[in-house]
Amino acid sequence: MGSLIYSLYFWAKEFRMKVSENKVVSLNYTLKNSEGEILDTSEGREPLVYLHGVGGLIPGLEARLEGHEKGVKLDLVIPAEEAYGTRRDELLHVVPKSGFQGDEEMAEGMRVQLQTEQGPAIATIAKIEDENVTLDLNHPLADIELHFNVEIVDLREASEDELNHGHAHGPGGHQH
Repeated sequence: MGSLIYSLYFWAKEFRMKVSENKVVSLNYTLKNSEGEILDTSEGREPLVYLHGVGGLIPGLEARLEGHEKGVKLDLVIPAEEAYGTRRDELLHVVPKSGFQGDEEMAEGMRVQLQTEQGPAIATIAKIEDENVTLDLNHPLADIELHFNVEIVDLREASEDELNHGHAHGPGGHQH
């Protein structure tokens, strides 16, 4: 009888666990824009697994997941300011076309990787004009209100190793 009570105690504790700092959360999700266009989804893939409270998600999504339990399904709207921010003109840079390798393949809308003083960055080619290229370093989802359909499919305490590394590890152990 004692092991049954022990098992029920841990089952009830896990069932009541809520999304909070230092919990590992597994989510199924679909992300859409305001027009209903799917931008990303976990459908057909493994759930997204993250360590809550360390900034692994956009701030608005992480805040709205706080306090919910495993099994909960939510429809969430995240304004741009709580997602990838608003577009900033100072993140537009005009650079010489000669600085690119393979410039014959360049096109507006193309994404390119750059080396910056802060390390690698991704930019979108906003405009090509004569010998100048305008690069946009704003996040592609800046200024976009995001619509998430999420389901919390699993929730557990983070391991000591995960807390030390600041991120969740997969079922097989340490992964980067």
